[in-house]
Amino acid sequence: MTSVTEARRPAPHAPGPGRPPGRAPDHGPWFLVLPALIPILVLSVGPLLYGVLLAFTDAQSGRTEPTRWIGTLNFQDLLHDTLFWESFRIGLVWAVGVTVPQFLLALGLALLLHQDLKLRWAARALAIVPWAMPEVVVGVMWRIVYNPDAGVLNETLRDLGLGDGRDWLSGLATALPAVIVVGVWAGMPQTTVALLAGLQNTPRELHEAAAVDGAGPWRRFRTVTWPAIRPIALAITALNLIWNFNSFALVYVLTNGGPGGRTRLPMLFAYEEAFRYGQFGYAAAMGCVMVAAISVALAVFLAGRLRGGDTA
Repeated sequence: MTSVTEARRPAPHAPGPGRPPGRAPDHGPWFLVLPALIPILVLSVGPLLYGVLLAFTDAQSGRTEPTRWIGTLNFQDLLHDTLFWESFRIGLVWAVGVTVPQFLLALGLALLLHQDLKLRWAARALAIVPWAMPEVVVGVMWRIVYNPDAGVLNETLRDLGLGDGRDWLSGLATALPAVIVVGVWAGMPQTTVALLAGLQNTPRELHEAAAVDGAGPWRRFRTVTWPAIRPIALAITALNLIWNFNSFALVYVLTNGGPGGRTRLPMLFAYEEAFRYGQFGYAAAMGCVMVAAISVALAVFLAGRLRGGDTA
């Protein structure tokens, strides 16, 4: 009986020539990823590679001669361009000057919104209003606030007897701090939302146990809250540094890089070289330098997290 059953059982399918034995490869996940992967390749990777290629040419607008390959000449000129490196320094000051107070204020606001307050839902909705506004609208609104003649800020200072006000966006000493204030106000909501999500995922039992052990508010924050939100804080801080360093629209609307280049960020400098002076190859070289700088900073950040054993 057993021999008859075994005789009726179909023989296992032998692998074809050149095919290793085992289950056939499953390409299903790739077809699910393709709809999201294709736009990234077309709209991000493709322009990035084209920009890198353009950096090694003498591409200019309005010229009738064909574009020539010039190697690293654009990068050699960039090394001696003091205006670009000054804009790079301003970009670093801007990025750090916006990111640090942005994080501190967002952390305080997230801790406040995490409390059991009345109308907490309304406060949370109002906290993300600046995030919902386009950067161009934010820039126009703050230009009105900083208006030297009828701006809200100067009118308030006059009413308080603190002087006749000043032209905040045109002063050499006040333009960059004034723009940094706007950057902090505009970017704080997204950091607040990220930190608030981390706070809500912190188990309440840990806070209750620490309170029972006699830990005060600061000690509970240092030993319970901060370790829970530290991975989120590090990640959002790194992203904010990258986003702020690459800022363009907000500063462009507020000051257009002035006065005297005091607020000319690297991205704005590259934009002017490309679309005001038509030096596409030189502007592409600037973009490559900025991408390389951001990549190095991000690599150092990730290496520090992995070295510290923080993979969350």
